[in-house]
Amino acid sequence: MKRILFFIILFCISLSAIAQESCPQVIPALQQWRGTGGTLSLPVRGSIVIRTTDEAALESTARILISDLKELMGWDYTLRTGKPRKNDICLSLTPPDEELGEEGYVLDFSGYACIKAPAVKGVFWGTRSLLQILFNHQGTLPKGIARDYPQFPNRGFMLDVARKFFTMDYLKQYVKILSFYKMNEFQIHLNDNGFPQFFENDWNKTYAAFRLESERFPGLTSKDGAYTKKEFIELQKMGKAYGVNIIPEIDIPAHSLAFAHYKPEIASQEYGMDHLDLYKEETYRFVDTLLDEYLCGDSPVFIGPDVHIGTDEYNKKEAERYRYFTDRYLKYIAKYGKNPRMWGGLKWLPGKTPVQAEGVTVNAWSYDWIDPEASLKDGYKLINSCDTYLYIVPSAGYYRDFLDHQWLYETWSPWLINKKLTLPEGTVGVLGGMFAVWNDKCGNGISEQDVHVRSFPALQVLAEKMWKGSNCQVSFEQFEDLCRQMPEAPGVNLLGRIPSGVCQTASGEVQLTPAGEVCVLSGTDSISTVLQEVGYPYAVSFKICPDENAPNSSILFKGPHSVVYANWENKGCLAFSRDGYTFVFHSYHLPEGVWSDIRIEGDYKGTSLYVNGKLQERLEGRTKKVYRQQYKRMEYMEYQETLIFPLQQIGDGLNGFKGKIKNVVCKQF
Repeated sequence: MKRILFFIILFCISLSAIAQESCPQVIPALQQWRGTGGTLSLPVRGSIVIRTTDEAALESTARILISDLKELMGWDYTLRTGKPRKNDICLSLTPPDEELGEEGYVLDFSGYACIKAPAVKGVFWGTRSLLQILFNHQGTLPKGIARDYPQFPNRGFMLDVARKFFTMDYLKQYVKILSFYKMNEFQIHLNDNGFPQFFENDWNKTYAAFRLESERFPGLTSKDGAYTKKEFIELQKMGKAYGVNIIPEIDIPAHSLAFAHYKPEIASQEYGMDHLDLYKEETYRFVDTLLDEYLCGDSPVFIGPDVHIGTDEYNKKEAERYRYFTDRYLKYIAKYGKNPRMWGGLKWLPGKTPVQAEGVTVNAWSYDWIDPEASLKDGYKLINSCDTYLYIVPSAGYYRDFLDHQWLYETWSPWLINKKLTLPEGTVGVLGGMFAVWNDKCGNGISEQDVHVRSFPALQVLAEKMWKGSNCQVSFEQFEDLCRQMPEAPGVNLLGRIPSGVCQTASGEVQLTPAGEVCVLSGTDSISTVLQEVGYPYAVSFKICPDENAPNSSILFKGPHSVVYANWENKGCLAFSRDGYTFVFHSYHLPEGVWSDIRIEGDYKGTSLYVNGKLQERLEGRTKKVYRQQYKRMEYMEYQETLIFPLQQIGDGLNGFKGKIKNVVCKQF
């Protein structure tokens, strides 16, 4: 009997090992997986099948999946309704399931790949897992069944587009990235301003921007980058299709210099021009009208369920009036059927004036400004946005340039509100977490892709912690390895990774022009390459011989986000531009009619120029220092002279390089 029992136990252990070995690799990790052994191979040309009764609800999800299979795997799939056949992908809705809720789903990989869920969003999240499994398992699926659902309902990212403009294309790519990792909130901080100490301590010269088209206040919208109402509506609709709630934020009554620049009479005379005057009726007329512009009517500009009104960091002397203002606009937002959100400062600005709590969600960002326990007791919902752990402020010298990914993976959870407070697991009212990128240092040269280099790894680890929770079975080193091999999202390559299908030498180099062949460019032609760009850290080398009387500031390399120039301003210098900034290698002038051996290296800190094997110049570390009287300390702005190297084309049809070039090679480290 003991011997039989021994073999039964051994058999169960072996079955468990098989199931564990075949557990699919995804971020965030699956909650439950039961492997049955074996694999399911899907065809490169196949069908996505929707049950006929679910066609209207799931067609959008199916069509996005078809597009993503093409982008990620190179597969061609078509859509049909009816019953699934062998090796199909099947999408279907199921009856309500308390454990799965609105976002959970079931994967069943047997004779075909089945994704089913009680709600459309759950089916969509299931397609994200399917794509990741196919990518990480070379196009096959381990047979088995998964049940997957999030630990927290709100999993988000906030981006400050006010102090550094991000294109609409970037925001759309970020919707795809967030969605690919099942992050379901994208808060867009639409207005803010720089610090006056970097602008001669003059509020009128201090940078400020409001990024959304306004027809009621012509001239309010920033001239150096903004979104039309139509674009912003399309972004929100795209977010809805991808399971991502776009949360617009108009920050009032502080951080409001853009509004005060437009209408100086509503600025505070006592606390600084970035504070709105809370005692003037004109302030309330302006804010009422502005918010109404985006919330009114049957087809409002803000189409989602949530609207954020900021309400942080107002001067402490005006606690009662601040509380009145905050209460008024929380109710104002709710009047339009929206769920109001705020950063909150009720601890910092205590008083007797009541502030609406019912239906209000607060970003718990600083223990000095918000008491989480008191807020929960008052009836507010909380999202953990702790500045100590979750704020990225690129190259500012305070907060973090990169989040502490290992600590987040091994220690953090949304219950860890700040250094002083960890709430008990299951505390009612804690909805999840949101990390933030603030671009405080206006004009410091940071690029969209530099921000992405910082935010993407944070997104991966926080997606894991807010969906899966702690995963003791996988070490941080194993998780980090998986992160490195994961794509950003189907069709997205903001990191400038060299795709796996591009031919590389044994040493990892990519030959972009035929080895040894001289390419002659006339100034009105270009050469296409197999890469669009190459990201950090990299080296791009080439030999170049400009013609005499070369064109002024001619385009040498061009890509989707940047340009490299030769003969900058007729001085023979190499230069590059991206995100509205131009950086010049002043120390070397390319000689006309002579071959020069050039190598440009780049990382997230700066860019180096090598000429004939010697370092000629490094663009990194240039700073501007100022004294901040308020805190009696020196502050600095460090300029980011970085480049993700453009390689989509060599030369240009309008103002291209004129001369000879050969042996263009790149390598990513």
